[in-house]
Amino acid sequence: MSPLPAPMRSPADSASLEQVRHLARQLDTSIRLPGGFQVGWDAVLGLVPVVGDWAGALLSCYIIWQAVRLGASREVLLRMVGNVAVESLVGAVPFLGDVFDAAWKANTRNVRLLEEHLVAPTATRRASRAWVLGIVLLLVALLALAVTLAVLAVRALASIGSQG
Repeated sequence: MSPLPAPMRSPADSASLEQVRHLARQLDTSIRLPGGFQVGWDAVLGLVPVVGDWAGALLSCYIIWQAVRLGASREVLLRMVGNVAVESLVGAVPFLGDVFDAAWKANTRNVRLLEEHLVAPTATRRASRAWVLGIVLLLVALLALAVTLAVLAVRALASIGSQG
């Protein structure tokens, strides 16, 4: 994570940014595993069913709250919320979710997004719009798939009921 150009920072903003950088490191990369892979306390918390995933998500929300305070755009904030949501939802799946959680590193992604926004707000906003659009399209596709599967399941049950 790179420091921002001096003109873009007030002492309070610099302190907040350093605070979220430190939190992201603790949550995502503070524990070195054999082979050089790094995980953080978010992955460790995620091993505790339900409560651990919620605790990790709440800690991640602090980074988003600081981004709001530092003036991140709506698109960047949506992208940050999306990163935490993806990590939380997939992370809730036993074992595989924990592996995903350790690899996804939503907090590190979010701090990088915040830094990029503070340096180049327009470019980051444009990239974030594309990301949000992609997520919306993915959710629409998943919803269509869920509705299709539900209709097929109801038809299958109806045909079984009419035969009996």
